[in-house]
Amino acid sequence: MKHTLRVTLLLVGMFIVSQLIGLGILGQYVDKPALEQGKVTFSELPYVERPQMEETESFWFILGALLAGTLLVLVLIAFRRIWLWKLWFFLSVLFCLTVALAAFLEPVAALVLAAMLAWLKLFKPHVLVHNLTELLIYPGLAAIFVPVLSVRVMFLLLVIISLYDFYAVWQSKHMVKIAEFSKETNVFAGLNIPYPSKKKGQKKIPMDKRSSLPAVGMKNALLGGGDIGFPLLFTGAVFKGLVLEHGLWEGFLRALPIPFVAGLALFLLFVYGKKDRYYPAIPFLTLGCALGWLIVYFVG
Repeated sequence: MKHTLRVTLLLVGMFIVSQLIGLGILGQYVDKPALEQGKVTFSELPYVERPQMEETESFWFILGALLAGTLLVLVLIAFRRIWLWKLWFFLSVLFCLTVALAAFLEPVAALVLAAMLAWLKLFKPHVLVHNLTELLIYPGLAAIFVPVLSVRVMFLLLVIISLYDFYAVWQSKHMVKIAEFSKETNVFAGLNIPYPSKKKGQKKIPMDKRSSLPAVGMKNALLGGGDIGFPLLFTGAVFKGLVLEHGLWEGFLRALPIPFVAGLALFLLFVYGKKDRYYPAIPFLTLGCALGWLIVYFVG
């Protein structure tokens, strides 16, 4: 088992909660008057316009953004531009949190609260702040892109990203390099649960909650941001179609098999994974999303 059972259940539970929050935020952005007329449209984003593109364009846009973002991070690592890495991280967190919070708050209040949380996350790291903000960041991202995505496009993206994840983790290992750089700079995009690394005969080491990444004598259970975000984009695309057919609340309920089956796939990965070894999670999550989608299809 890669981590302790308690930590594994907590990490998987947080993954599922992030998916449910994402569906809730998407539901808040659905234009209710348009839905009553048989259309699924989404209200405008605070401060920026949502990308206007066709399905094919959204496929290439997300794929290109993933590759460009990975390349940019590798360049920053190579030239040790840590301040640029932190600035990019701060702005990304600020933007996504603002979009997520604006589903429930006025835009100004959402921006102020998002700025406070982003500042705490980067400059006053704490395990609770880190993980609570992560639960909102990817729902914010989903609110931006789900309106221009279809189930077909997202499933194809998941398959391609799964193949890329295999390569990036087990062949080129550049994703491992990025993860190690995140540890070094104490800036990690994704869920992180530090827990004591206790060996036989060793005294228990108390958890240091002041850092978003583990201190000396600590281990950490990590789940990358892409492992949360891409399944949520797929679930959101399915949810969009279900809302049109069944309404907002029933569409939410009918979409639930996808995050729960994906969470089960993630749990099995951690159960059968070995300690101190990196694994590509997207392929397993893609399989879980596909099985959950089949359940939604046959039940619906």
